[in-house]
Amino acid sequence: MADAQDDYPAHIDTYNSFNKLVLFTILFVVLLLACMALGLVGGTPIFALLLGIGGTVALLVAFAVMS
Repeated sequence: MADAQDDYPAHIDTYNSFNKLVLFTILFVVLLLACMALGLVGGTPIFALLLGIGGTVALLVAFAVMS
């Protein structure tokens, strides 16, 4: 039973990492849907492309820097 206390920090790290992954996925899907709406329905494909590339790079950098 004493080993259960030793696993707690590892479980917290795993939980936090999983939460970051889920948040990144949700934000990326929202970005993707917004870019598709702008490009297909909104009629601004170049702006949607630039927003998609810039937003993806921004998301990757933001989540790489977060600790």
